Amino acid sequence: MTMDASPRQLLESLFQTAVGVAQPSRCLPPNLPAPPPHGRLIILAAGKAAGAMTEVAERHYLAQMRPDRITGIAVTRYGYGRPTRQIPVIEAGHPVPDEAGLHGAERALVLADTAGEHDLVLVLLSGGASANWIAPATGISLAEKQATTRAILRSGAHIGEFNCVRKHLSRIKGGRLAQRAHPATVTTLSISDVPGDDPAVIGSGPTVPDPTTLRDACDIVRRFALDLPATVTRALADAANETPKPGDNVFAKSAYRIVARPADSLRAAQAHATEAGYECVMLGDRLQGEAREVAAEHARLARELRAQRRRAAILSGGELTVTLRGSGRGGPNQEYALALAIHLAGEPGISALAADTDGTDGGRGQPDDPAGAFVDPTTLRRAQAVGLVPAAFLADNNSTGFFNGIGDLFMPGPTFTNVTDFRAIVVEGR
Repeated sequence: MTMDASPRQLLESLFQTAVGVAQPSRCLPPNLPAPPPHGRLIILAAGKAAGAMTEVAERHYLAQMRPDRITGIAVTRYGYGRPTRQIPVIEAGHPVPDEAGLHGAERALVLADTAGEHDLVLVLLSGGASANWIAPATGISLAEKQATTRAILRSGAHIGEFNCVRKHLSRIKGGRLAQRAHPATVTTLSISDVPGDDPAVIGSGPTVPDPTTLRDACDIVRRFALDLPATVTRALADAANETPKPGDNVFAKSAYRIVARPADSLRAAQAHATEAGYECVMLGDRLQGEAREVAAEHARLARELRAQRRRAAILSGGELTVTLRGSGRGGPNQEYALALAIHLAGEPGISALAADTDGTDGGRGQPDDPAGAFVDPTTLRRAQAVGLVPAAFLADNNSTGFFNGIGDLFMPGPTFTNVTDFRAIVVEGR
C-alpha cells in the first residue's frame, strides 16, 4: 500500500492484513500436535473458522496417518464450509442456533463418547462455536434455546455474560465435551474472538473448566431482566446443570493453545499503517461497551488528532454490544460506524472502517450479510441528499439500512476466520 493510497483503500487493506494473520492456513500448521501413536485421531471443530481449520488439519494428518484412523465432524456458519476429503462439514445457524447445529453437536458428542484412552481428540475452536454447537440441557427444546438466545442478543449483555448463561443450559459447553471424551487425550487449538482471550469464554469453553456457576447465570438473567421460557428458568435452578470446575479429573489429559489472537491481528495492522506513513494510536484489543457510546469517544479522539495536525491511524479491537430498542437491521460495527459519522459531523480528513473479521456483522445469519461500514467526510452530506436522517436510523437500530442507502456497506464475504471486531480511523494532517 503506497502512501498516496486513498483513505478507503488504506482502511480495507488494514482489515485484510488483520484477517490474513489469523487465517488457519497460516496459524494452524505450526501448532498441530503429533498424531496418536496407536489410537484414533478424532477431529471435532466448531465456529466460523471450523471449515478452514478442518481442511488444514485433515490435509496435514492424511499425509501421516491411514484414513481409517481419522474421523470427526465440523460445524460452521452457513457459507463458511470448506472442501474436505474425509471429515464432514455441516453448515448451521448463527447467531441463533438451528436444527443443523443440533445435529452436528449430537454427532460430536457421540464421537466424544467413543473416545478411548489411546485416542487423541483434537478440538478446533473459533468464534461462533457457541451457536454452532447447540446441545440443550435435558428438558429444554431447540425452540426454547432459540428464544433464550434471542432474548440475550437483545439485552446488550457482553460475550462473557452471554456465554455464562449458555454454558449452564448445554450438554457440550462449559467443559462438558472434555467430560464426555475422558479418558482420551484432548487437545484444543482455538482462534480467539473474545476480549482477554479467556479459554473459558471462547466458544463457551467446551474443553476447559468453567469458573462460572449457576448462581452467576441466574444473576445475569435478573440483571438484564431476561424473559426466558419456564423450562430454562427451571434448568438454571437445577444443580445437575452445574458445569465441571477447575481440579476436576476429566481435564487431567487436556491441553489448550490459542493459535491466533485479536492482538496479533492488530499488531499486523499497526505495522501496515506505520509503513503507509501514519502514526499509530492503539486503543487495544479488549474494548467493550455500547457501540454508540464507544463511537462518541473515538470521534472526540479523532477530532483532537485532526486539530493537532497529526497524520494518524486509530486502531482498536474488542467486542461492542447493541441494546436493541428499534426494529431495524444491523450489528455492533455498523451501529458504531453510524454513531461515529454523527459525532464526526463531516469533519474533513477523517475516514473510518468498522467491521467484523469473520465477514458478517449481525444481519440475518446469511453469508452475504455486511461485515461493517465505511465512514468519510461526505457520509452525512450524501445521506442528506437522498433523504436519510442519521439520528432516526440510529434510534431504530437500522444501521444496515442507512449505509445501504448511500452505498457504504462493507461486504467482503466469509473470511473463514474470526478474531473479533476491527475498527480503524485514519486522520489526515491539515
